[in-house]
Amino acid sequence: MNRALALLLVTLLFTTAASAKDKDKYQRPGPIRLTSAGEKWAEKTLHKLTLEEKVGQVFMIWCRASFLNVENPEYLQLREAIEKYHVGSFAMTVHVDGPYLLRSEPYEAAELLNRLQSDSKLPLLFAADFERGVSMRLMGTTVFPHAMAFGGDGKIEDAEAFGRITAEESRAIGIHWNFFPDADVNSNPANPIINTRSFGEDPRQVGDLVVAYIKGAHEGGMLTTVKHFPGHGDTATDSHLGVASVNVDRAHLDSIELPPFRDAIAAGVDAVMVAHVTVPALDSDPNHVATISPVIVSDLLEKQLGFKGIVVTDALDMAGLTHLFSNNIGRAAVEAFKAGNDLLLIPADFPASYNAMVQAVRSGEISRERLDHSVLKILTTKASLGLQDARLVDQNAISTGVGKPENLAFGQQVADAAVTLVRDNGKVLPLKSSLKYQGTAKAGLPYTTQEETHNQVVAVLFSDDVRTESGRAFGREFRARIPDARVIYVDPRIAAGMSDEVLKAVDEARTVVAAVYVVPTAGKVGNTVAMADATGALLQQLLDHAAGKTAVVAMGNPYLAADFPKIENYMCTFSNATVSEMAAVKALFGEIAIRGHLPVSIPNVAQRGAGIERPAQVASGGLDHAQK
Repeated sequence: MNRALALLLVTLLFTTAASAKDKDKYQRPGPIRLTSAGEKWAEKTLHKLTLEEKVGQVFMIWCRASFLNVENPEYLQLREAIEKYHVGSFAMTVHVDGPYLLRSEPYEAAELLNRLQSDSKLPLLFAADFERGVSMRLMGTTVFPHAMAFGGDGKIEDAEAFGRITAEESRAIGIHWNFFPDADVNSNPANPIINTRSFGEDPRQVGDLVVAYIKGAHEGGMLTTVKHFPGHGDTATDSHLGVASVNVDRAHLDSIELPPFRDAIAAGVDAVMVAHVTVPALDSDPNHVATISPVIVSDLLEKQLGFKGIVVTDALDMAGLTHLFSNNIGRAAVEAFKAGNDLLLIPADFPASYNAMVQAVRSGEISRERLDHSVLKILTTKASLGLQDARLVDQNAISTGVGKPENLAFGQQVADAAVTLVRDNGKVLPLKSSLKYQGTAKAGLPYTTQEETHNQVVAVLFSDDVRTESGRAFGREFRARIPDARVIYVDPRIAAGMSDEVLKAVDEARTVVAAVYVVPTAGKVGNTVAMADATGALLQQLLDHAAGKTAVVAMGNPYLAADFPKIENYMCTFSNATVSEMAAVKALFGEIAIRGHLPVSIPNVAQRGAGIERPAQVASGGLDHAQK
């Protein structure tokens, strides 16, 4: 018996020790802090690295989350980037297919990132563009609306919770760093690339929401980035496609563009992303976009604003920069580094850029001290996350840390609170459901309605492409309330051919809803946040026929109404996310109170802060309060 007891004790000791050892290999996200031991690790590691290894540390390239066999060519390319080019960081995204973003699963992402961490000599930094939370790239995670919806909501505490939840879900899958919040002040209604990605047009509100997000993200252990320095809000060009210019004087920069960046720096933001924009008031050289301008990066950002963290370029493969280096693409990385950037993001040609950097250091064009300065920043950042001690994530914890019901509900709550009613002629809203829920409907035959309402209510959903998800959640929720409502999906390719059908349905209808999906889309040819000619013409015809009985819902760009003065009923959600679609339908039917206020001014329509408030008229699901 004594021998059996001793054996049991030894087994328990070994099991406990193994369990503790296994637990120690996993990251433990928490408030970011650099210990003295971490600082020593960074300095010691720096001195051990070869020139080639140091250069690799200042690059970040794409990593597309999906299942990859170890012999898959795509995976072998990632391995080569680590082993041959010593890359120190990856930006996680997913594959795309035309207009489709092929979102992956959290487990697939975590498995791939863990595998790459195991392949690397040094711990890797993983970043992502989670502007609307992890759901931008991965399914099953908390869905948030666009940043401008937080401006419409107006609650500082909600922006803080946004940062915290995104951080918790990001760290659970192995992402340490978010390229957010967006500190751009969207003062130009025609801006094709910022728009709803910005919190709004007021520098103070933008700054407050940026600071709140940083605070929440840091609580969850995630690195943050403000972008796009020195401000991309007052531009009319997509810098993915060409050179955008900020044509304002220094006084304007100091009062509008720069304050949110100052606020972010004071709040301890970890990184600043520099834009591919020209700013003549700061650098008169027409070939100097901010990314390669020492005046803007080294002088303004680091010296004048006192930023000491990581300076990261916007993606180096964007046309706003590459057109300057078409004959020698590797020089883009060298010039950006010489300007003061520490991290070189997504070069158009990674091998050429890497080799150009190595040669620039060997020739003395870039001093070894300058290279060490940036590499030490990056290693120190890794140490502040504790990656030198534990670099893997526990995949078993994903099911408890990602997609929590209370977080999903919070994302919907923000979308609901953001809905803003700008115009109301008193004749259309709230819509009335044709069903009585909660058991109040009269008995009838299956698959039949109690009242013939066919074509009395028509919803026309305008999007860039009817094959995408845009409008699907809206259509489902709309029909859940009016099962025989006519829901018509339209895009620029089919709008002209469908005009007679749409207008006939509109003329016959008692009530019409036009939901317009226009959001900023990076790199879209002919990029604009205005409606395409064909769909815009159809919406105008619709309003010519039926403006008085039509409610227009801007599922994204709030400036839409400026192009259609006949709109009599106008509602904004500032986002096309599914939670915003749900919020829009609930608001249309009076199921939620409408409390949002415009975070931007709509030319000739309404000023910032405008918003018609309405109490909830019926309970969610269509049951009148009086019937409870």
